Amino acid sequence: MSRTSEYKKEHDTKNIFYVKKYGKMHVCLAEIIERKHMTRNALARATDTRFEVVKKWYDDSITSIDLDVLARFCYVLDCKPEDLIKYQIEES
Repeated sequence: MSRTSEYKKEHDTKNIFYVKKYGKMHVCLAEIIERKHMTRNALARATDTRFEVVKKWYDDSITSIDLDVLARFCYVLDCKPEDLIKYQIEES
């Protein structure tokens, strides 16, 4: 028996090495700032964040989450992290 099959038997089937469609995180910044009638420039200035960073969050194209940026956005927008970031499970 190979090491891979032994490992597979020993571990949960929800392991990301075996479940390829584990979902995706989505950033909902665009909806929130539009609802608050704020521009990306205004948010960048209010949070002392580069416009390019705000644009990546706005476009839902970030690849990692900077917790300091998240905290600043939540403070200025008066929201919670779960308002800005949503987890969507992929359908099989």
